Order: sequence, then structure tokens, then C-alpha cells
Amino acid sequence: MSISVSNAAFSFFKRLEKNNNRDWFNANKPEFKKIETDIKKVYHSILESLNSHDEIDKLKLFRIYRDVRFSKNKLPYKTHFGGAFHRAKPRLRGGYYLHIQPNNESFIATGFWQPEKEDLLRIRKEFEMDDEEMRDIINNKDFQSVWGELQGESLKTAPKGFDKTHPAIDLIRRKQYIFTKKYTDKEVLDKDFLASVNRAFKAIRPYFDYMSDVLTTDLNGVSLIKN
Repeated sequence: MSISVSNAAFSFFKRLEKNNNRDWFNANKPEFKKIETDIKKVYHSILESLNSHDEIDKLKLFRIYRDVRFSKNKLPYKTHFGGAFHRAKPRLRGGYYLHIQPNNESFIATGFWQPEKEDLLRIRKEFEMDDEEMRDIINNKDFQSVWGELQGESLKTAPKGFDKTHPAIDLIRRKQYIFTKKYTDKEVLDKDFLASVNRAFKAIRPYFDYMSDVLTTDLNGVSLIKN
């Protein structure tokens, strides 16, 4: 039996959106637990596919309970499933994320969402020295046909220590280096969805290979990984 996303997940979240409170959720928790069990199979299927062409050391499925301590939004439950696939560090960098949400809000994401301070500086220093390889990758037509344009937040001006007139300042100013791909509800429920996600994740590899090489070497190309 093939594994796929069931419409039951979308149906449940649509009802939860209208009844986002503990009483309703507790009354419907048995239904949620069944859906959650099926969704876990989806994420583990993608994990298995990823490990056929990459090395993933951890799958993290996020809980449905929201942390409302520091949020103005006090609704107790998320109305989506989210899961992150972590590549085997320190040799491999970058990560994959799958977000399943009704109303055509599902998406996948890859890249560097919150790079560590040292990693961000190393990336910027690489672009300051040479941005040609990075541009060749992200401007490739086949790559863009899957992932589109590089996304993420940027500083309004040059980071400290960098020339604001540098030709690669558009890359240097970035705080995030991510790619996203959206899916409609119909696409998520299609039997080809998991294969489509895996193909997209596989297509990101030139970018990940490049960034992994940057983040595991110094500016002279000497490996930073200790044996």
C-alpha cells in the first residue's frame, strides 16, 4: 500500500481553525492521534527517500501544541504539521522542511534559516572573495524551474566590516539563504506528492554541496573538520 497524505488531515485542521480550544481538541483527540500516526508515515517515507541520495541524521516532527508564552496569539494549537530533516553534521550542511497545512498553505523549504553567527560570517566572507559559483548555481534554469529565486531576510545596509558598494553586496547583506516551494491542497493529496517532494529536495544538492564546502573550509580551502 502506497503512503500518501489523507484529506482527513486537512479536514481536521479546518475544523480546528474554527474550534481552537482545549475542550474541542480533547474531545477530538483520538481522531487527531490517528491522523498523526498516518502523517508520521509520510515523514518517515520522505526520510527514507532522502537517505537514498543524502545523509540525514535526524527527523524532527514538531508537536501540535503552540508555545504561547511570548506570543500575542494565544491559540493553543497549530493548524498544520511540520517536520525538519537534519543533514549529518559537521560534514554536511543545510536542512529540509515539510509543512502540511490546508487552504493551499503547504510548502517545502531548504537552506539556512538561522545560520550561526560564525557560519553567517564565513558565508559572507566567501561571497566577498568570490560569488561566481554561487550565482552559477542559483541562476541555473533547471534549478530555478524547481526552486525559483533565493529567499530570506536581508540587512538594509552592509554588515559591519563589509563594503556597501561591493558587487556581491546583495548576497552579503542576507541573513538567511533559503528556498521554498509551495503546494496546493490538490497537489498534496495527489499520489505523486511524496515523489515530487523528493525530486525537489534532490534538486537542491548543487546548492547544498557548495555551501557545505564553504562551511567546512577556511578561506584558503583548508578543511575545518577535525579527524
